[in-house]
Amino acid sequence: MAEAFTNFLAGSPLNRLSWLRTSHSFLNAVVVSPATRWILFNGGQPLIASHPGNTQKRSLALLTTEDVRPLLGAEPFFGQGEQEGEHCASDAPVLQAARVRGPSVVFLGLKETETSGSALPSSEFKDPHSAVAKLTGTPYFSADVADLDENKVNEAIENTGLVKDGSTLAFMEPRAAMSSLDAYTAAIFAEARSMVDWNQRNKFCPACGSPVYSLWAGWKLSCTSLLPWADNTDRKPCPSGRGLHNFAHPRTDPVVIMLAIDESGEKVLLGRNKKFPGKFYSALAGFIEPGESFEDAVKREMWEEAGVKVWNIRYHSGQPWPYPANLMVGYYATADSSAPIRTDLDNELEDARWYTREEILTVLRHASGTHLSRRDHKKIGEIQDGPDNSTSAKSQDQSVEVNNNDEPPFRIPAPTAIAGVLIQHWAEGKAKMLLESGSTAKACM
Repeated sequence: MAEAFTNFLAGSPLNRLSWLRTSHSFLNAVVVSPATRWILFNGGQPLIASHPGNTQKRSLALLTTEDVRPLLGAEPFFGQGEQEGEHCASDAPVLQAARVRGPSVVFLGLKETETSGSALPSSEFKDPHSAVAKLTGTPYFSADVADLDENKVNEAIENTGLVKDGSTLAFMEPRAAMSSLDAYTAAIFAEARSMVDWNQRNKFCPACGSPVYSLWAGWKLSCTSLLPWADNTDRKPCPSGRGLHNFAHPRTDPVVIMLAIDESGEKVLLGRNKKFPGKFYSALAGFIEPGESFEDAVKREMWEEAGVKVWNIRYHSGQPWPYPANLMVGYYATADSSAPIRTDLDNELEDARWYTREEILTVLRHASGTHLSRRDHKKIGEIQDGPDNSTSAKSQDQSVEVNNNDEPPFRIPAPTAIAGVLIQHWAEGKAKMLLESGSTAKACM
């Protein structure tokens, strides 16, 4: 059996140590380790380092705890009590690794050394003190500074070790930034951005409207009315205090993304969203709705977006997509290329058309066939995120774009996106075995 394909942004190298997220003693010890590294965001935009001598070479700015300490507030960083500087005196569930002030902080996990092995939840690693003593590697944390004073943030960044060593640091549009990441840091970035976005978006309890605070090193949110010192006079108990609630934990929204192939195997159907950059076409995609399987969603979305009926649905691979927290589930399906295409059902697409293998290969061979500028990335991002009028976004809009007169006939996604992988694997014959293994029986619609 062929090994499963690992997409860009997937295959995280971190041991997330989820069983230690509730321990403020472990977290307070590991967060101050000299080996610890931080990934900062500002409204979802990652802090990116341009290196001295090569400003085109960019990477995630991995900061030390000393670099970010001015932004974190007073210690303890986890297990905070009612008063600033006070440790919580209880291990009650509502206080496990609590942060009731300062920006939300997320513990992402540990990149273990090759010789350290895997820190499984055995007896020696369940005890927080033993875990700190025995773990070797690089712990990773993340935070979003959007709610902090801009001057304070800028001052902290200017005093980082990276800047002192000559690097230039700036917050950058995330889709454009990820194209310069290697597979290792891209997977960490995917986890970090989804988690800080979830913490940043959810400020109030959906059950009663009270402010929320962070637990479990950023992996759980709780209603402030549940704090032991909360004044709940003349208030009904918050419903979130009972049972398990999906709004208390991070969510991942699954999206099917599919490439329809005609019965000859020589054509694929691509679509163009009304808000896409010029000449950009991609695989069709859509959110899974309640009461659907993945295959159900593939059939429904293909019909709603392009008026195309599909069958012989085959899974290819998955990709975490941190915009803000999706899981892209990739499929191939078979369709009749002679049937009419309709884009007037949900009016999401401006155009949809069949392309031959040779047409796709021509684009893949072109130097700009899968290239998108920063402005193009921003335009695609606005489909989900809405317009970004921040100062950093405006400065990125003013960046100089290369004017290439040798334009491809159309553009398709790069292989950093699963849509690009689905298209490329089909065009280059890499999915031949998968496509031939599927049933050719036409499914009932």
